[in-house]
Amino acid sequence: MPYPFIATFEEPDRERVGGKGANLGELTRAGLPVPGGFCLTAAAYEVFARDGMDALYAELDALDHTDLTALAHVGARVRGHLMDLPMPPDVEAQLLAAWNEAGAGRAYAVRSSATAEDLAGASFAGQQDTFLNVVGRDQLLDAVHRCWASLYTDRAIAYRARGGFGHRGVRLAVVVQHMVEPEVSGVMFTADPVSGDRRDIVVNASWGLGESIVSGLVDADLYRVRHGVVTGRVLGGKKVTIASLPGGGTRTVESTERGQALPDDQIRALAELGARVQRHFGTPQDVEWTWARGRFHIVQARPITSLFPVPEGRGPRAYFSFGHQQMMTDAIKPLGRSVLRTFFPFGGSAIGQESPYLVPAGGRLYIDVTRVLATRIGRPLLIRALAGMDEQAAAALARVAERPEYRRSGLRGELAVARFAARTLGKIVRSLLRPGAARVEAEAFIARTLRLAGAEIGAGTGAERVRRIQRTMRHVPIRMYTEVLLKPVAGMLAGAVAAALSRRWLGDDAELPALAKSLPGNVTTEMGLAVGDLADLARDHPGVLAFLRDPPHPLVWPEGEFTRAFEDFLRRYGMRAPGEIDLTRTRWREDPEQLFAGILANVGTTGPGEHRRRFRDGEREAAQAARRLRARLRATRGGWAKAAVMARVVRVYRELLALREHDKYFTVRLFDVFRTAVDEAAAGLVANGVLEAVDDVHYLTLGELRDLLAAGGPAVPVKERREAHAADVLLRPPRVLTGDGEAVAVARAAPGREGVLAGQAVSAGSAEGRARVVLRPRDARLEPGDILVAPYTDPGWTPLFAAVTGLVLEVGGMMTHGAVVARELGLPAVVGVDGATTAIPDGARIRVDGTLGTVHLL
Repeated sequence: MPYPFIATFEEPDRERVGGKGANLGELTRAGLPVPGGFCLTAAAYEVFARDGMDALYAELDALDHTDLTALAHVGARVRGHLMDLPMPPDVEAQLLAAWNEAGAGRAYAVRSSATAEDLAGASFAGQQDTFLNVVGRDQLLDAVHRCWASLYTDRAIAYRARGGFGHRGVRLAVVVQHMVEPEVSGVMFTADPVSGDRRDIVVNASWGLGESIVSGLVDADLYRVRHGVVTGRVLGGKKVTIASLPGGGTRTVESTERGQALPDDQIRALAELGARVQRHFGTPQDVEWTWARGRFHIVQARPITSLFPVPEGRGPRAYFSFGHQQMMTDAIKPLGRSVLRTFFPFGGSAIGQESPYLVPAGGRLYIDVTRVLATRIGRPLLIRALAGMDEQAAAALARVAERPEYRRSGLRGELAVARFAARTLGKIVRSLLRPGAARVEAEAFIARTLRLAGAEIGAGTGAERVRRIQRTMRHVPIRMYTEVLLKPVAGMLAGAVAAALSRRWLGDDAELPALAKSLPGNVTTEMGLAVGDLADLARDHPGVLAFLRDPPHPLVWPEGEFTRAFEDFLRRYGMRAPGEIDLTRTRWREDPEQLFAGILANVGTTGPGEHRRRFRDGEREAAQAARRLRARLRATRGGWAKAAVMARVVRVYRELLALREHDKYFTVRLFDVFRTAVDEAAAGLVANGVLEAVDDVHYLTLGELRDLLAAGGPAVPVKERREAHAADVLLRPPRVLTGDGEAVAVARAAPGREGVLAGQAVSAGSAEGRARVVLRPRDARLEPGDILVAPYTDPGWTPLFAAVTGLVLEVGGMMTHGAVVARELGLPAVVGVDGATTAIPDGARIRVDGTLGTVHLL
């Protein structure tokens, strides 16, 4: 077709024909059964929408997508403007010429095809309009006009705004496709869109046009196919159908047909067709299909963008989320992932090698536990240990472990796990026997390692400096595991022993919760107290408060004691930040304003010195609980001996559990040494024109950075990695994944009452107050009595804890950061509440029951 504004289906050029048109072109070229037609290109839309849009684009860019009234008003104005514009004569002439060649006497489906749809990270499905059974010249011109205007439906505007897609850069092509009048039609997913399992093909089917399914009008059949076998059938009512009208358009009518819309042989044939489509595109697909005239037709295919990517690996694999364990589920940039994979103490041997057991997927990291899960010794130990960090992940992994394919291990694997478990147990017993020495040993190791690492890395230059970072990462983590991490694990074991002895000897463990309060020397608690001290220095100084509420840019610090104290705070804690396990995250030292909200929250919700008084009160409560426990034991048979044993266990529990945050604090300080070296290397690469910006280094691996410094190694696609990271940010990572892509989840038992959310009780007591939903600590605006509702917390959230009366988290377990700090401060806390930040409206009144593990919406 020699028409500049027309493209055939054999031209899969996304920029010309949009996502839908490009996919149809790919399918046509692959020889798949696609009804014929053509595309009116995006260039035609550009010519059409050339006039009068600049002012409207400005209004669209300024919109808050959550303001539905304003969005609807602006959207209606844009659509009205486009509907009033005439179709350019040359566009109309070429459209009609192509239509005549394709068959003017036929009926057509006219579909919108935007240039920013069917992308790997966002499908834009259903955002623009489709018109079926378009007959004749006038209907065709009107349908094209309406497709163009539908680029600005309210839903399309909101979708682009939420996803960060600009309005100005999106153009719209139009697919004009031969209409097939189907007997049966529907939608097929070549992977389960709910569980993510790539082994399953899921088919929805109903009578008539598939629009009844897409628009949700009909209760369609659902079929499930695995490896060519129909494994499930759920028959829907299919009470209505959409049928074509003789003169164009469609109507909805009641359906009198019942039974299975597709027989099993056709279901299998359709599944094989879906597998062909997936093989062609290389990713799972959402396919719209019809059955007409004795054959299947594909009318649309797009990637299933809701699926979480599968980590690379062969055979049955089981993974759990490293981010959930670390209480930071955000996407991590490539450099941050590379650092963590190099630092992970298992699976790597050569310097610079990244661990094969900590694998990337969707911008996150997953721990491959397949080999451990397969062993009889490792399986229960792993699930029990994980339960302390994330109860739901442990339950999901236990479900995976029940499957026969995950329980195959040889003698070699069993012996390897047994040796590792024995060494670990030996270290734990040593700490239990010598709790007083544990802190001294841990802190001596930390100080010595930081000193040596700083000296060695600081003395290196260029590629050799990165090599020294990699060498440090290879040698330090396993020592950190034994010298630091296992000591609080011994404390957790001592706590479990204390609880068990109390229940055995007294019939309850009522005194145990108080024993976890105000632990001596917890580095994160000390940091929180230091934030409270800053608040005390600020509260009586209007100039300081004004500075914190509305900081000037650039920052001009007020003179006085507060600024000196803040500088001292940054010298000690400036390397910390929310999401601090990602080396690329902006640190408090680089952006001090991250701390201002926490300081102001403390000023507004606590009195002078109250944070210190609370800590001292917690110490007294713990001491009183220990005395009561001993007194109750002495009143029993053999009580003096029991009391002596319990005193020893409680002492070990408090001393060792106080080291719970030392490993994270040490890691962040060590990463700060790495970060300084990496930033200096990046600055040199920018100066030499190798990188465009210093933060480009965040999109390199450590190995790539070393190669660039060594010999100007191969160029790294920074722009593409930035775009991939932006897409990863939008994904919601599952706790547990299998190698087939199945996101394994175990739902919590619902309390059985409306308005009650279930989670895991991690800090006893109850609190009632206003829910303050906070997604980033720097955005927190807290008032007295508020309850913090957040996706997760790590030490970077600590400045907010003294300002709230309760805690609700989507992620966490009994021994994760939020739970430990909540118990120390006596805050009722519930974690593992799926979707809490969306299910609980900001400002709603709620009651948190940290004893029962429930959140009541009042």
